[in-house]
Amino acid sequence: MTEKQKLFEDIKIGDDMLTMENITKIYENGFVANSNVNFCVRKGEIHGLVGENGAGKTTLMKVLFGQENPEGGRILIAGQEHKITSPLDALDYGIGMVHQHFMLVDELSVADNMALGKEPTKGIFYDRNEARRQALEVSKKYNLEVDPDAIVGKLSVGYKQRVEILKILLRGAKLLLLDEPTAVLTPQEIRELFVQLKNLRDQGFSIVFISHKLNEVREICDRITVLRMGKSVGTADIKDVTEADISRMMVGRDVMLDIEKEEAKPENVVLKVRDLSYEDMQGRKAFSDISFDVRSGEILGVAGVEGNGQAELADVIAGLLPVQTGDVCVNGVSIKDAKSIRDIREMGVSLVHQDRMIYGASRNQSIQENIVADRYYKKEYTKRGLLNWKKIREESQEHITEFLVKCEGPDAPVKTLSGGNIQKVVAAREFTSDPKFLLSCHPTRGIDVGAAEMIRKKMVELRDKNKTAILLFSADLTELLSVSDSIFVMYEGEIVAYFPDAKKINEQTLGEYMLGLKKQSKEETGGVIFE
Repeated sequence: MTEKQKLFEDIKIGDDMLTMENITKIYENGFVANSNVNFCVRKGEIHGLVGENGAGKTTLMKVLFGQENPEGGRILIAGQEHKITSPLDALDYGIGMVHQHFMLVDELSVADNMALGKEPTKGIFYDRNEARRQALEVSKKYNLEVDPDAIVGKLSVGYKQRVEILKILLRGAKLLLLDEPTAVLTPQEIRELFVQLKNLRDQGFSIVFISHKLNEVREICDRITVLRMGKSVGTADIKDVTEADISRMMVGRDVMLDIEKEEAKPENVVLKVRDLSYEDMQGRKAFSDISFDVRSGEILGVAGVEGNGQAELADVIAGLLPVQTGDVCVNGVSIKDAKSIRDIREMGVSLVHQDRMIYGASRNQSIQENIVADRYYKKEYTKRGLLNWKKIREESQEHITEFLVKCEGPDAPVKTLSGGNIQKVVAAREFTSDPKFLLSCHPTRGIDVGAAEMIRKKMVELRDKNKTAILLFSADLTELLSVSDSIFVMYEGEIVAYFPDAKKINEQTLGEYMLGLKKQSKEETGGVIFE
């Protein structure tokens, strides 16, 4: 334990542990991410931090973790002002952060990953036996069992998260910052995580729980702080507020937490997938013998724990990976006949990719350039052989308003936006391209409750008004069940269950198939083909 970490030791359970006073962070482009924000965490509590995208949650935590230097304000630990200048400094104070995208090396063992940055040595050499001993000791101490010799790349998402938590506990963290910790977990894994977090809380640890899932915030947190437009709206005991109260504080209006939609009226088959298999460069089969249809005017959901072939399946359908075995047809035309991604898009295919920064948006270009990236070459966007920037700007501004993008205007570079607002730009482009088939991969991941409501409604609107066929991949089971008309489940690269009516199943049932605890027969899963 470092001298700085000892500051937390004398604080009593329930007393203020760390306070952020009047934190102000202004970026170089003049954007005010935090404006006089106040935030206080008590010892032995789970404190929810919620707000819309761009509200300043991530920036505030980056300030606390030493990744950003604020222009104003101060941080108090045990009542005394301290400056946190880097993540290493934060860890010295006992503040650890588990990011949404894990910072683990897949090729190394659990013990080796936990030792990274603080490797035990024997003489001048790395002491792997001591690393194993430390991993076992900390896992036993906090009742978070792990196999120190397991290779991280072969572990489930929930197991990897456990390793991340143990990694910062091993370094003496007493205040844990968890960024969207349940985003990719099954209901069973979420319940297990909540048990672990409550055990840590009861042992005197404090946890900041950043999430857009208000039902989970109410279930796990003791108090919440809401940020809106870079300012702190208020802090409340969780027992005193409902989900509707929280969403109202976040967006300043009432939010529909359940999507109202009429029964689907599916028509002709738009997407036909037959006997599709894919093997990666290492010879590993990502998925095998996948067959299904998506009809116009319906939303077919795909459930599964990440790493069971969904990402590769989506990329093959989108044309980003080659069709190796089987076929993918859009309105009767095989995508194997397409010479380019543009050819596939000209078939009426739109894609919201799960990786918005690689396949979704160009960071260094403006919002308007991103919005017209799939259509700039068409006649309506040119004038005398040149781009019609007046039309592009006007149309982009309409989409910015419609999709609630918080920005300085169409000329603003995408890199100046929060992750959630970048996602809205991607959705604005893909949803307004008059798609015949929409491949929508995690469309609301990292998006606040108000924007998520809007995007889900837009998908239903496309289904009904545009008669778009939609294939929805999502780790958010609430989203899948509320938006999808029917759902199939993938496990170890296969379709293991198909439910023709999403209203008749629940998260618990889906989770059992997602974890491989149950599996339907071939006859039962075959109903996903409409021939």
